[in-house]
Amino acid sequence: MRFILLTALLTLSLPGCAVVAVADAAVTVVATTVKVGATVVGTTVDVAAAGVRAVAGSDDDEEK
Repeated sequence: MRFILLTALLTLSLPGCAVVAVADAAVTVVATTVKVGATVVGTTVDVAAAGVRAVAGSDDDEEK
């Protein structure tokens, strides 16, 4: 509870533009982290799928 009160008091003491700048930076960091994480997961899934196709010997093009 003290942390929330202290944070609120500090936020009120800062100029509005500084609060917006800090919030924008925080959102940008989180968005970049999520984007990088999604890219890593997507690449991992693609590599794993290619490995499974190679081991199983299946080729989607031959089935058509």
